[in-house]
Amino acid sequence: MKNNYKNLLILSSLALISLLLIWGYSYNNIAKETNISLYEFLSKIENKEITKITLINKSNIIGETKNNRIFKTTKDPDESLTKILKDYGIASSTLLSLEIKQETGSSRDLILQIIFNLLPLILIFWIFWQIFRQTQKGASQIFTFSKSGIKVYNPNSPDKVTFKDVAGLEEAKQELMEIVEFLKNPEKFIKIGAKIPKGVLLVGPPGTGKTLLARAVSAEANVPFFYISGSEFVEMFVGVGSARVRDAFSIAKKNQPCILFIDELDAIGKARGVGIAGAHEEREQTLNQILVEMDGFEKGTKVIILGATNRPDVLDPALLRPGRFDRKIVLDLPDIKAREEILKIHLKDKKIAKLNLKQVAERTPGFSGADLANLCNEAAILAARKNKLFIEQEELLEAIEKVLLGPERKTKAYSKKEKQIAAYHEAGHAIVSHYLPHTSPVQKISIITRGRAGGYTLKTPIEERNFYFKKEFLDEMASILGGYASEKLIFNDITTGASNDLEIATDLAKQLILKFGMSEKLGPVSFTKTQKELFLEKEYSEKTAELIDEEIKNIINQSLEKALQVLEAKKDKLEKVAKVLIKKEVIEKKQFERLVAEPKGSLNI
Repeated sequence: MKNNYKNLLILSSLALISLLLIWGYSYNNIAKETNISLYEFLSKIENKEITKITLINKSNIIGETKNNRIFKTTKDPDESLTKILKDYGIASSTLLSLEIKQETGSSRDLILQIIFNLLPLILIFWIFWQIFRQTQKGASQIFTFSKSGIKVYNPNSPDKVTFKDVAGLEEAKQELMEIVEFLKNPEKFIKIGAKIPKGVLLVGPPGTGKTLLARAVSAEANVPFFYISGSEFVEMFVGVGSARVRDAFSIAKKNQPCILFIDELDAIGKARGVGIAGAHEEREQTLNQILVEMDGFEKGTKVIILGATNRPDVLDPALLRPGRFDRKIVLDLPDIKAREEILKIHLKDKKIAKLNLKQVAERTPGFSGADLANLCNEAAILAARKNKLFIEQEELLEAIEKVLLGPERKTKAYSKKEKQIAAYHEAGHAIVSHYLPHTSPVQKISIITRGRAGGYTLKTPIEERNFYFKKEFLDEMASILGGYASEKLIFNDITTGASNDLEIATDLAKQLILKFGMSEKLGPVSFTKTQKELFLEKEYSEKTAELIDEEIKNIINQSLEKALQVLEAKKDKLEKVAKVLIKKEVIEKKQFERLVAEPKGSLNI
């Protein structure tokens, strides 16, 4: 609509400029002409001022001087111009020097005159017509503004997704199979008196496959799949969100059995009454309408509402009560086995050599399905850049580092001193991590800059775990501070290279105290704030805040002291690893283990 108004403004401006140019042209011509009496006109001929005469339509006389001035006069159309000149007594020599011609009215002048007279009217009419058309468009948009804009996915499309295309998530798929069975054979449940859940909430971190799983349910049940994002319901105009909710549910009911999928549910489903009063009135009205629509499902309605969010903690309790989103299915990040299966799916349509996908899965803890898809794509791009015909293991391993840290920055070269600092810094991380018993083993060390990282030490856990001891956190924090400790030990000073390590260590220390209750002084107390508490009340006193700050410093200082003890005890190993890094820039796992030549976790400090 903005473009239409812009075009209208441009066209109107061009028309106005054209009008002004035509008017200016005509005005200039008119400005050059002077109307005088016939007597004055004859006097100028006698005085040889006028040298050229044009008789138009027998009555209009136009005279032109040497300096291009124009004089106009009129005569009786029945009288001859020659007779008038002779009767006035113009000398024969003067008459002979005059250039006299006759012509009818100029068609060009006539057209210009018509255009000049009609153009303003035409322009005004055109502008009003355009305004009228834009008003009509605006009115039609107002009537369609309340439409939800819901999109539909055909379960029989060539790119359909089934449960076979979703690796891992076995428990989630099992839960959703009941939904599929209801959509395929609802009478089986209705006859026995069972009520199928009205809504199912998919909860999980970004990229874990919530939307993919919802599409798979649709394909398995062979029913239409309507989807919309929660943010699409909310507008700045009051009442629009509620109208769009009604429209979306109305479309779903007309096409039952079907699935209505609302992505990013937290955009409209946040707890009511939180925040500045009145600031979220439209969002709350939209949420109220969703609650009403879900309550209004008649018995036997074959519409399943699937919601997806990565912030279940902020949702309004009314959304999660029985009769609305009855079930909550948690989608976790894939474990090592699931990651290997996901890699197989994403590499299925790519040209690959013989690959060790288990090694890739081991090096990608914390990767979501979307991250692994991106990893496979980056590996394909790297292989094509090297003019290879197949993706090899080298490209997959390099793609891991690119996804984690960014591309290599070959243009950023270290000076000799900076290379030495980076080498000792990364060697410090690696040595501390290797000799402490409760840390993950080192897979690779590099001082090649990637993204904003000047170097990195890649570590991966031996096994997937859900529970961690305090001693494991403390050893990990010592490993994080190993680079800082190495700089302090070797150079008797510290650099800015440890800034990111300090941020990570501080965040981890805060979690130990505030979330996990692992502080000796503060004890088993959680200080994490809920969404409501962030606005309405203070969680702890100023005295407690001081104790928390003191505990954070204590834990970080203890971890730093542990890192220094390891490096002082194994300074010879630190020197050996750093020197190889300076020379080769990259050390892989096997080479690192040969350099230290001692088993993992052989120091217990």
